[in-house]
Amino acid sequence: MAERTEKNASLKAQGAWLVFAKVCGFAISFLLPLLIVRYLTQNEVGVYRQSFDFITNAIAILPLGVSMSAYYFLNREEENRKKTIFNILLFNFVVGGLACLGLFIYPQFLGRIYQSAEMTALAPKIGLVVWIWVFSTFLETVAIANQEARLATVFIILAQLTKTILMASAVIVFSTVEAFLYAAMIQGILQTGILLYYLNSRFPRFWADFSWHFLGEQLHYAVPFGLAGLLWVLQTDIHRYFIGYRFTSAEYAIYVYGCFQLPLLSVLVESTGAVLISRMSELQARGDKREIIELSARAMEKLSFFYFPAYVFMLITASVFITTLFTDKYAASIPIFIINLTLLPFDIWVIDPVMRAYKEFGRFLVAFRVFVLIGLVAALWFGIRYLDLTGMISIVVAISLAERFFTTGILMRKLEVRWSDWKLLKNVGKTGLAALFAGGVMFLVYRQARQMMPDLGGALAGLIFSTPKKTVVEFLSGSLTLGVSFVVFAPVYLFIMNYLGLIDEEGKGLIRRIPEKLGIISKDEPVPDPQSRIPN
Repeated sequence: MAERTEKNASLKAQGAWLVFAKVCGFAISFLLPLLIVRYLTQNEVGVYRQSFDFITNAIAILPLGVSMSAYYFLNREEENRKKTIFNILLFNFVVGGLACLGLFIYPQFLGRIYQSAEMTALAPKIGLVVWIWVFSTFLETVAIANQEARLATVFIILAQLTKTILMASAVIVFSTVEAFLYAAMIQGILQTGILLYYLNSRFPRFWADFSWHFLGEQLHYAVPFGLAGLLWVLQTDIHRYFIGYRFTSAEYAIYVYGCFQLPLLSVLVESTGAVLISRMSELQARGDKREIIELSARAMEKLSFFYFPAYVFMLITASVFITTLFTDKYAASIPIFIINLTLLPFDIWVIDPVMRAYKEFGRFLVAFRVFVLIGLVAALWFGIRYLDLTGMISIVVAISLAERFFTTGILMRKLEVRWSDWKLLKNVGKTGLAALFAGGVMFLVYRQARQMMPDLGGALAGLIFSTPKKTVVEFLSGSLTLGVSFVVFAPVYLFIMNYLGLIDEEGKGLIRRIPEKLGIISKDEPVPDPQSRIPN
């Protein structure tokens, strides 16, 4: 029991460090998209997003899950740790180099995908960024797999800081997509240097330990999951390539910002998943299905605490949120954003960490996602002929939900989930009700704030700037509206959650320290418990 408590505490601590790192990284990089939509034309924004969407997909697909195998082998096979590292680096270097060479030899590949001469001209530079980033982005993965969450935190924050500085400089000084690509190259080179230094300090002379037999074993484990991941990336993002092929770069920008993912929530899922993979693998090795089920339920409960209120809040404030972040030029993104939000509550389902714990699921995922991808491509091919941008995103959402329901059903059978296990999710249901009630209260205030804040935002902008631009006034007005709405929503939500007993003592302590941190009360002044005011 003591061992399990210690491991759970360690798991919680690692997750907390990763969430902290991602939140800091988001805070640092938040400025970048705001600058891009204000310094570049809508067409240039579309080309920028096409370039970096392709780069992001390439660095997710090309390693074929080999980088992720570090989570499995570093914790299981002590004698093969150095071999694991060298195999991953060698594989990433080769596949990244081949991709770069391909775009140098045949740059028209990107131009034909997006029907854009600009993308053809940029293809060789995009290839270099892909090569460098495929190799260098292993830094975060290896630190987490080596159970150095604090150091991974430093790496993540440092990477976001240097990336934001370089990219912001590119947009302010040059305001060209080509400048972004050069900034990305510099970022990748800096991160590569840190990666090699870290690996040499933790795995001395790792390059001298190589085995063809172990490479085959590592690929045998990783490639099925890598192919499933490839299919997942295609399934998740292939709709953007259909949009890029059929619509203009400006329309592509509208669509992409309509598909805007809330970064802080993605952080929670990524960090939780990264930590759970190792734990689920350990539980599977022991054959402890009950603990896998209960751990999954606890993870879903924790995620729902953030995801459900975020969904309700964003659904109500969607129009102000989009125009505040991306200006009213992207008002057409609002209906796309609302449809895409439908997936948000279902992101709490803990599927991938459990799947990765079972080798046999690797091949199943490949076959199943091939089937789903074929269906998605067929639907999108029909869609680009007859549907607009909102119709296209509706196809994506519907197929994604169907895939998640089916995969969850298969996983439940494997884990032998019983009907009585639904009681493990009762707090998830209560969390949803709390979010809905808080949203109803907030909506009354939000409706009034939308009418009042434009005048207040204009007055505030006039105090700060002698002749404020329209975009500045809109940003301040929207920010005030969102801020007032949040100030109403958050306390109501937390009050209900506390009343329902869904906030543990540690969470209560964190909430009670907020006024102290803000200087609202002194450190020695007691903070009343909201439940103490409720009559019996």
